[in-house]
Amino acid sequence: MTRHVGGAPAAGREGLRFVAENPTRPGGVVAPLARHKLGVDYDTAWARRYPVRLARAVVLDDFTRPVLRVALSPRVIGLEHLAPVQGPMVLAANHASHLDTALLLSMLPPRLRHRTIVAAAADYFFDRQWKAVVWSFGLGAIPMERSKVNRRSADLAARLINDGWSLIIFPEGGRTTDGWGREFKGGASYLAKRCCVPVIPVHIRGTRAVLAKSSSRFRLGSTEIRFGDALTPDQGEDARKFVARIELAVAALADEAESDWWSARRRAAAGTTPPFRGPEASAWRREWALPDSARKDQHVVRERGKHKPWTRDD
Repeated sequence: MTRHVGGAPAAGREGLRFVAENPTRPGGVVAPLARHKLGVDYDTAWARRYPVRLARAVVLDDFTRPVLRVALSPRVIGLEHLAPVQGPMVLAANHASHLDTALLLSMLPPRLRHRTIVAAAADYFFDRQWKAVVWSFGLGAIPMERSKVNRRSADLAARLINDGWSLIIFPEGGRTTDGWGREFKGGASYLAKRCCVPVIPVHIRGTRAVLAKSSSRFRLGSTEIRFGDALTPDQGEDARKFVARIELAVAALADEAESDWWSARRRAAAGTTPPFRGPEASAWRREWALPDSARKDQHVVRERGKHKPWTRDD
C-alpha cells in the first residue's frame, strides 16, 4: 500500500519536489558561465519593431532635431549626393564628439532618417544594460567591434543593410584627441563590398567645440555636415584599398570646409589634399599645423581644462 503524507502520495510529492527544485551538480564540476548579454551579444531586434520605431521617430523629429537645430545651428551641404541613391547606403563620417551621431541622423532626409541604424562601439555604448537600452532606442544603434571586424556584429549589420536599412559608421573607431583624424578601419568598406551598396563620405565640423571628448561641458555653437559623392569599389579593389579611398574622400570634404569647393577639388585632382591624419610630429607641431577652425576648437578644449589622453573606454 502506498504511504500517504499530508493527503498526497509520497512518490508524487517526491516527483513534484524533483521538478520544482534546482538540479544538483556533482562535486568538482564547474558551473558554466551565463551567456553574456551585453557588448556584441546584445540583442537589438526589439528596437526595430514598429511600435519602437514609431516612438523613436517622434522623439527624433519632435525633440532631438529641433533642439539640435537651436543648439548647434547646423549647416547641411551636399544633400543632392544622397538623392540618386535609391537603396540603402553606408554613411562613413569623421568623429569628433558624441554629438556627431545624433546630429548626422537627425539631419538626414526623412526617407533615410527613419530607416538608418548606427554602428556604435560595443565596449562603450553596450557595456551596461541601461546604456544598451538608451542607445538602441534613441539612435537605433547596433553593437559593433571598433578594433576589428567581428563576425557577429558584421553579420548583423550586413543582414540589416540587405533588409533595406542604411548604416552610419565612424571608421576611425573613436573620437579625435587633438583635432586631426585617425586611420580609418575597414568596417565601412567591408560592408559596402559585401552588401554591394555605395558609401557616402561625410565630414562633420564644429561638434568638438560644443562637446569635446572627455568633457562634460556643453556650449552653443555652429556646426556643418558635408556629404560627398557616392563611392563604390572598383573592379578588383579590395577592402583595404577602398577604405583608403573613403578616408581620402572625407579628407577632401574637410579641405572643402576650410577653403572652398573649387580649390578643394583642384587639390583632390592633383593628389595634394591636406592629410586627414595630420603630420607625423610632436604634439605642438601637430597643433600648429591644424586648420583654422580645428585650432579654434583645440583652444576651446584647452580653456575648459578637460582634455586628457585617449583611453580605450572613450
